[in-house]
Amino acid sequence: MAESFDIVVVGAGHAGCEAALACARMGRKTLLITMNLDALALMPCNPSIGGTAKGHLVREVDALGGEMGRAIDDVFIQSRMLNTGKGTAVHSLRAQADKRAYQMRMRRAVDDCPNLDLRQAEVERIEVENGCVTGVRTTTGARIGCRAAVIACGVYLNSRIIIGECAWNGGPQGLMAASALTRNLIDLGFSIRRFKTGTPARVDGRTVDFARMEPQRGDDPVVPFSFLTDPAGLRNRAMCYLTYTTPETHRIILDNLDRAPMYSGSIHGTGARYCPSIEDKVVRFRDKDRHPIFLEPEGLHTNEWYVQGMSTSMPEDVQRRIYASVPGLERAKLLRLAYAIEYDCIDPLALNAALGARHIAGLYLAGQVNGTSGYEEAAAQGLYAGVNAALHAAGEPPLLLSRADGYIGVLVDDLVTKGVDEPYRMMTSRAEYRLLLRQDNADLRLTERGYRAGLASRERYEKMLRKRDAAERARTALERSRLTDRLRQEGASYRSLRAAHPELPALDPDAEEQVEIGARYEGYIARQAAAVREFQRLEDTPLPADADYLSLSGLRIEARQKLDRQRPKSLGQASRIPGVSPGDISVLIIWLKSRAARSAAHDAGAPCGQPR
Repeated sequence: MAESFDIVVVGAGHAGCEAALACARMGRKTLLITMNLDALALMPCNPSIGGTAKGHLVREVDALGGEMGRAIDDVFIQSRMLNTGKGTAVHSLRAQADKRAYQMRMRRAVDDCPNLDLRQAEVERIEVENGCVTGVRTTTGARIGCRAAVIACGVYLNSRIIIGECAWNGGPQGLMAASALTRNLIDLGFSIRRFKTGTPARVDGRTVDFARMEPQRGDDPVVPFSFLTDPAGLRNRAMCYLTYTTPETHRIILDNLDRAPMYSGSIHGTGARYCPSIEDKVVRFRDKDRHPIFLEPEGLHTNEWYVQGMSTSMPEDVQRRIYASVPGLERAKLLRLAYAIEYDCIDPLALNAALGARHIAGLYLAGQVNGTSGYEEAAAQGLYAGVNAALHAAGEPPLLLSRADGYIGVLVDDLVTKGVDEPYRMMTSRAEYRLLLRQDNADLRLTERGYRAGLASRERYEKMLRKRDAAERARTALERSRLTDRLRQEGASYRSLRAAHPELPALDPDAEEQVEIGARYEGYIARQAAAVREFQRLEDTPLPADADYLSLSGLRIEARQKLDRQRPKSLGQASRIPGVSPGDISVLIIWLKSRAARSAAHDAGAPCGQPR
């Protein structure tokens, strides 16, 4: 080995950057390897961070000590809070990014981070000895030693670009594919599947007739993503626009379906159900005469605009006709064609609850290589895998988040317990306890966990404590003054209530928000807290590692096979495995009680099975 690090992170997308920064900030000597330094933190698809449920993930990454929230706060050009017409549990922040500025901002964070080295190379092999990671090897023959590795190679594994009848091996935005690592992952025992995603064309904003579109303004005041960002001075600097497809758009698509790779058979990867191409939307929803299309700027210093909702892999001539059929885009010049991309990823059932490989100590995987989609899902996994790789390298137990702890816990549990058969996208409906897992309280839920792990800064931790303590003092004062019910009245706010009752303590806006939500949703919060306690009871009921599920009578055959393959750690995890029914869980509960009774009888000296 020419050199050695505590941790090597492979891939410098959103997962890789968060993983490497987490490892380095926790004091581990870290190397971040990417095939192209200019593509670090690239946004190859939509120019935004956040969105429904995704905003929750960004807030949680920030609360734990990650970088994405602070980076987007520094470079956003428009910000909006989504779902404000619904309950507070599903409010989600979304910000348009200046894509180049975001890359530069994240590159600066990587360059300035102590303990973190950056290098351009392609990793072709993970070195494993006696079931443990010992290093990585590059395509140029360099061997780099490490105690842990995080694989975060995005959509580049054997990636293939498809535009109509034309296809070639390559990554997003004209970058190279990673052609060597898939074979190594197979040799290491991972099951590989083929997924597909896509992106719309980029148009020249100077050729767009924005007067034919509906303006989409940002919010004022602007709410930041990071709990450390001062909102004063944040402002929107760009406008987005809304238009719609037309019956002519749909006619062009339907007349050319035989040339669509999605339908001609030239695409074999599984696409994301929740982010379909425009041709897929037209086919699946033939009763709709139009679909919304959003025009979003790629940055302040470019004429490129992103056409949200028009992802396609149609041939170039068909693409040009499709785009020209949309109001406002009749004369738009296409700067970059839309395309589909197929790529390899692993079956995440091979991972444990720390995003580590079940069969290889010190190997962690994060991001789209695990079958997910989206920058935010990638960043959340990257930070989580990075923290646990750093803890592993130090010989410390992992940081584990459950479904009751955060959206990150839901994401990881879904991946490693349920698996994926299409690119996974986070949604608020996936979180059973979403009223407790709001984006506004991510710091109260997670910052102490990040601080104890050695990632979140003392500044961040102390700010969280001040917010928590201030909100608690206000709640006590409200109860003492018997004013809590007043706060539940429609239109009431803590600030207006304090104006009439100056004896109430003054609060910062973030603490006011906690007090108001706590008062208005008190009954619902109490019910979800009770549900969490029942959830925790099942999570705290361990299943023996040596359980012989295949011979356990009473279980259905499918349940036996699934349990034997995935080896769940607890009853709770077993209950979430597809194919394991409530009846199977009842069988496991009876079996555990019987096992415990036999063990107690044995410990008491009585013959096995004899009452004490």
